[in-house]
Amino acid sequence: IFVSRYDDIGIDSVAGLDARGFILGPPIALALKKPFIMMRKEGKMPNTIKSSSYDTEYGKRSGLTVQKDRINKGDRVLIIDDLVATGGTLSSAIQLVHACGGTVVECACVVELKMFIDPAEDSGLPSRTKLFTDMKIQDVPVWGLVSEDVLTEEAKLSDDYVDDGEEH
Repeated sequence: IFVSRYDDIGIDSVAGLDARGFILGPPIALALKKPFIMMRKEGKMPNTIKSSSYDTEYGKRSGLTVQKDRINKGDRVLIIDDLVATGGTLSSAIQLVHACGGTVVECACVVELKMFIDPAEDSGLPSRTKLFTDMKIQDVPVWGLVSEDVLTEEAKLSDDYVDDGEEH
């Protein structure tokens, strides 16, 4: 699904976020015949630049790093992670791509928690829309394969269902 989505839009590299993006990103990059870039926590790689610290739904994080020579001016980068909630980690990755002179084509995640996109101000939830607008990155699209509404739907079998023991 990811490969068919990004095959024709012209990306130069795939960046995966520490650490689940390292599982998802390489197969996508290989299938697209594009290099894979690791964006890691501070202190894990030499010769890096660092984003500013950021907030997640779990608390404050110190920022992500990328090796200085991995993204060039004008590169079109696809960012991959497992889940997007508040957008804090993605915003850190977007900052790094921009700092290197690249453009983020899209941020792709397996699961998108839509309740953080633009919650009511009195909800107490952080707003990804506000964060991206404040950081001037609101033009970067975020795509999720599934959203939490799919994950909370109860599966129902018809009353006449009978398990015949066969795989279908």
